[in-house]
Amino acid sequence: MEDLVIRDADVVDGSGADAYRADVVIDGGRVVSIVKEAAAAGCQRPRARREIDAEGLVLSPGFIDMHAHSDLALLRDPDHSAKAAQGVTLEVLGQDGLSYAPVDDRTLEEVRRAITGWNGYGDDIDFDWRSVGGYLDRLDRGVAVNAAYLIPQGTVRALVVGWEDRAATPGELDRMRRLVAEGLEQGAVGLSSGLTYTPGMYARDAELTELCRVVGSYGGYYCPHHRSYGAGALEAYAEMVALTREADCPLHLAHATMNFGVNKGRAPELLALLDGALEAGADITLDTYPYTPGCTTLAALLPSWASEGGPEEILARLTDPATAGRIRHDLEVTGSDGCHGVPVEWETIEISGVSDPALGDLVGRTVRESADLRGEAPWDTARRLLVRDRLGTTILQHVGHEENVRAIMRHPAHTGGSDGILRGSKPHPRAYGTFPRYLGHYVRELGVLTLEECVAHLTSRPAARLRLPDRGLVREGYRADLVLFDPRTVAPRATFAEPRRLPTGIPYVLVDGRFVIEDGRRTDALPGRSVRRTPL
Repeated sequence: MEDLVIRDADVVDGSGADAYRADVVIDGGRVVSIVKEAAAAGCQRPRARREIDAEGLVLSPGFIDMHAHSDLALLRDPDHSAKAAQGVTLEVLGQDGLSYAPVDDRTLEEVRRAITGWNGYGDDIDFDWRSVGGYLDRLDRGVAVNAAYLIPQGTVRALVVGWEDRAATPGELDRMRRLVAEGLEQGAVGLSSGLTYTPGMYARDAELTELCRVVGSYGGYYCPHHRSYGAGALEAYAEMVALTREADCPLHLAHATMNFGVNKGRAPELLALLDGALEAGADITLDTYPYTPGCTTLAALLPSWASEGGPEEILARLTDPATAGRIRHDLEVTGSDGCHGVPVEWETIEISGVSDPALGDLVGRTVRESADLRGEAPWDTARRLLVRDRLGTTILQHVGHEENVRAIMRHPAHTGGSDGILRGSKPHPRAYGTFPRYLGHYVRELGVLTLEECVAHLTSRPAARLRLPDRGLVREGYRADLVLFDPRTVAPRATFAEPRRLPTGIPYVLVDGRFVIEDGRRTDALPGRSVRRTPL
């Protein structure tokens, strides 16, 4: 007798096809039988050791978070309800060009310092790996949900070139190519970049093209956080399209938004650019989160010249009055490349988390509000915070446009990604609410997508980009990464005021056939493992 039958579910199978009623049988971590209502008429229905009455519930493939920052959270927190409770069964890590493999001892310490705001410093983590394969092996000890990994180009550059703003030598480029190839051979699914973050932003297009040639030859994809989401955003998108076409490498655009005042209403221009490239034969997908504000670190806004050399050099420049004055001018007048070429508007920069608990009174206020309370200029508040918190401060940037969000999510190349940073007192609610917000707000309430379309965006499309032969659809023989949700009630409860509230309307989530959410509660199961690149 099989393990489980989910009876009378409305199956939205991830293909985009209409829903149908069926009994779905699961055994050994896979879907072994799907008996549609019409086929079951007049015959004995399937039986199993356990049955779930799914009347009124939708059964879909598990959701794939194409842009996650759970690189340490998966190791730190076995519960991981932030994602499991949303129906996420697979996350893609190693984003924005900075993560924890491949490294040596020096680079690991530098990266830990550089992205403390994303993942914490990691005092509670045993960093017992240095290679991509070693990190994936660590995940294989058991985590809450499955995870794939992108080789972080900024980390590779830090390991080989350092944190200097210069071109790589031919020998250094050869070593970076070897590191990328080794990471792909060890199971990474592609390469990421953070081209507004140091040191990845110091790479010229020719360098990136050569690394992408390696990625394409292994069947991986390139996932850039490109050089601007503000002034020059369209040019930055076009740069990535041209670069990957030259390299013969598939392109997946990370958190593909059009932000800041200069881009209000300009999503159709981006989509026309992508449509033209797709018609010409380009292989392009993208992900977005269904919110208008962005989230990053306060230090990320600094100009690239001020970030050269790594965290200690940044702090030294901030404490030097003359250099700090130059930084302020770039931020407030010129528009730094770290702030996407747009002069910073301090009233849009909300402090969402600090590493030093003594600074907690700033969380939830904008930099301008905090400055006004102290009777000082916003830059003085920001500068003091950066130094005292040793660059560990996270922020929300209230710079997005709802019409752009809706237009981009309709595109057939679109997938879902939370870009969820789980650290800080008041993280962005997208970390806890992205997938139910798609299903509740944008499907049920607004009708921007049909339910079948939305599920395809969150399941089969990302699975196709990841080249996963047995995930992303409800099909016989496929892995039982599945979600049961109530289409009438599914909704996020996370808000900007209370960002860690778990969603409603998702009573069951299975990862490889094991319940991680059961009757709306997190179980103690850790069935997640690394999902490694499928060889060509």
